[in-house]
Amino acid sequence: MFFRDVIGQQAIKHRLIQSVKDGYIPHARMISGQEGIGKMALALAYARYLSCTGRGEDDACGVCPSCIKYGKLAHPDLHFVYPIVKNDKKKKEICDDYLHEWRQFVLQNPYFNLNSWLNFIGAENSQGMIYAKESDEIIRKLNLKAYESEYKIMIVWLPEKMHEACANKLLKMIEEPPSNTVFLLISENPDRVVGTIQSRTQSFPVPPIDDEAMRQALQKHHQTCNDAIIRLANGNYLKAVELTESSEETRRYLELFISIMRNCWKRDVKNMRAESENFTGLGREKQKSFLSYAGNMIRENFFYRLNLPEINYLNQEETGFSKNFSPYVNENNVVDLIDELALAERHIESNVNPRMVFFDLSMKIAVLIKRN
Repeated sequence: MFFRDVIGQQAIKHRLIQSVKDGYIPHARMISGQEGIGKMALALAYARYLSCTGRGEDDACGVCPSCIKYGKLAHPDLHFVYPIVKNDKKKKEICDDYLHEWRQFVLQNPYFNLNSWLNFIGAENSQGMIYAKESDEIIRKLNLKAYESEYKIMIVWLPEKMHEACANKLLKMIEEPPSNTVFLLISENPDRVVGTIQSRTQSFPVPPIDDEAMRQALQKHHQTCNDAIIRLANGNYLKAVELTESSEETRRYLELFISIMRNCWKRDVKNMRAESENFTGLGREKQKSFLSYAGNMIRENFFYRLNLPEINYLNQEETGFSKNFSPYVNENNVVDLIDELALAERHIESNVNPRMVFFDLSMKIAVLIKRN
């Protein structure tokens, strides 16, 4: 990954490049922002530029030995930490046990989320975690001398998924790392990162991708520049691609949303319970994705009801359902509906039983949807 491959983010690229030129290399940065905006792509491009022995004015050279190894994510001074799922049978319990899969996955496309990573390793029904044992591996690697580069770089993807014991053991390493060690922590929810780690890192927020850069990327990779998709994506390239491709997963979410709302309207408790099996079968990460999708559908139906096409981004299938459903999303219930869906998502994140979460949510929606 080069800076030129990162979608948009020109100001952020300039800051990172200039910091290297100025010799200002913070030992720990918290690169934060919503998913799909290129945080991993920026971290990889920055790490490559930092390690490159033939740096250009605005990018790595691409031909030095360091760049060639970065092209395979196989530089000996580049290390990764990321959520995994323990598999005792296959003896997979630390990140390096998944390193082959990780390199293959990231090289395919540096724009991804946790759900796609867990799907890739066949663990979609589990919640990925950075386990306590990983701290020993991190400390061991960083206490070694750099092999080839001036810097040892540790990229930690989603530090909010780090086990508390792991985080606590790393505090001293992050605060006082060995010389020329660089931590790049890539977070989507920095407020959920252990506070003592937050305080030891330099905050480096990344904004959503601007509309023009998004338009150019969609034209280049997907031969489309639909303005409605760009607005609805809200700077999230993953969302834009999903909307462009009208993925099977999105259609499944719509079918589940329709079924839930019909059951809630009819107050069909028997089918509410039966539908909980469909919800539970999604796996936790997809459960959260669905609840986020449902919250967006409630908002879009409210705008649809108000006849505001300029800020309404429903696709054709969603619009077909919303013609009849939108009258029941009004000023008296829209905020509460969205809040209940967001609360359910937080409960799933906290490992509350999904059947309980779903059934409780359905009962609340059944009441709210009749509120005029």
